[in-house]
Amino acid sequence: MAWDPNHLPGGASRRLIRTREAALEVSRRAVEDQLKICGRKRDADVYELFLSQKDLTEVIDLSRFKKLKYLWLQHNKLQGITFLTRNSCLTELYLNNNAIFEIKGLHSLPSLHILLLHHNELTNIDATVKELKGMPNLKILSLYQNPLCQYNLYRLYIINHLPGIEFLDQNQVTEKERRSMITIFNHRRTHIVQSIAFQRRVDASWNPRAPFKQKPSQRVPPDFAFANNVDKTVFDDPEDAVFIRSMKRSAMATTSLNWDTVPTREEKYLDEKGTEPQMLTVTLR
Repeated sequence: MAWDPNHLPGGASRRLIRTREAALEVSRRAVEDQLKICGRKRDADVYELFLSQKDLTEVIDLSRFKKLKYLWLQHNKLQGITFLTRNSCLTELYLNNNAIFEIKGLHSLPSLHILLLHHNELTNIDATVKELKGMPNLKILSLYQNPLCQYNLYRLYIINHLPGIEFLDQNQVTEKERRSMITIFNHRRTHIVQSIAFQRRVDASWNPRAPFKQKPSQRVPPDFAFANNVDKTVFDDPEDAVFIRSMKRSAMATTSLNWDTVPTREEKYLDEKGTEPQMLTVTLR
């Protein structure tokens, strides 16, 4: 939490300093307890810290844990995260259910893969996105239940500025959302996409005042002869020509039940053995 004790009266300044020192002491004890539970004796061996539900309002500087990868700080009373500016190996960070109103310093965590920030007090969507842009490996992000989520196009805005996000607020980012994002926020790219047809660029611009240009028609060559592809074989008998032409047509077959072969009610009653029903096929050309 950023504050300047020099701008406060002497008594209030001293009380704030003592309060902050007490909060840092609580945090230091929580960290030491976790190290004892995990049996870690060297800072270089610490890969994870579980500090959730400790009623923490401040956290000591964690830069001594150079290889820290997993950090749980959910369900506390944190308002800032300035203590995380030097943990570049951090890959998973859980900060949900706090009172965080700014995330200044998160851009220094390039290895972050999972970041949970839901149920906080983030209000400035531009400042939040600016910090998150410094995380090229970020894939899973949660920001719901923050005041900034009231922004009309909040989800598409986040997807537009963080194209590498795969899951946002526990929902997978769909291709439909990415297309909608391009249409709304990237007009230049939308124009380029719409101008591509059949693997080549076309003029997608439209000016209602421009005169209509009709494509010139191609003239038929003077030596062009129609029906050059027709078989011009001469037959002595006209019936042979008709037969050959009919055989080149497409055949159409219609199949139906031959009702003459179906036994009547009386035949069924008398149990007379008749022929089995047959199918009738008619072929036309």
